[in-house]
Amino acid sequence: MRFSIHPEGWRFVGIFFLISLIFYWAASGLGLIGFALTGWCLYFFRSPQRVIPTRNDVLVSPADGIVCAIIDAVPPADLDLGKSTRTRVSIFLNVFDVHVNRIPLAGTISKYIYHPGKFFNASLDKASEHNERLTLVIHHAKMTYALTQIAGLIARRIRCDVHERDVVTTGQLYGLIRFGSRVDVWLPEKAQLQVLKGQRMIAGETILATF
Repeated sequence: MRFSIHPEGWRFVGIFFLISLIFYWAASGLGLIGFALTGWCLYFFRSPQRVIPTRNDVLVSPADGIVCAIIDAVPPADLDLGKSTRTRVSIFLNVFDVHVNRIPLAGTISKYIYHPGKFFNASLDKASEHNERLTLVIHHAKMTYALTQIAGLIARRIRCDVHERDVVTTGQLYGLIRFGSRVDVWLPEKAQLQVLKGQRMIAGETILATF
């Protein structure tokens, strides 16, 4: 599998490596542990190449991880997605999953909403309402959906590289959450769910829903 390292990671790799050198000079055993952690840091920030589906009637998974929840509910009012019930799919990423995030479906970003918050375990349902999170509302043709990056118990930073009015493509890399997190997707009203709770997802490749 080919992969590159996300630019966000090089600073951490450099810090880990420098500390490892200092530890190795003080005690070789500690240094070896440090070098192992440096290798893990490289692994964490990997950004694998993915084969994006060419169909234009699908939403792909925005993240690697496990589907931890599928619920039908009315979206939060600040998303302006209406008062009708929609399906929300939540994907939990542990510290060993790829943490770069991808756009599920091409469109134009109509909203960019950041909420400061707490850092509960991202696998808990209350994380969607109480944790620090960043939501994109994306308009595609006659459909609109929302995509939320949620910080977790260990994650302390959400990175998003797109902004309001940006035009994005299906499978496009757009951000990163470190270190352990969750991504929620509020599906378009006409979308037909194609995944199950407990299913493993591959960002940019697994078909999340069709329409």
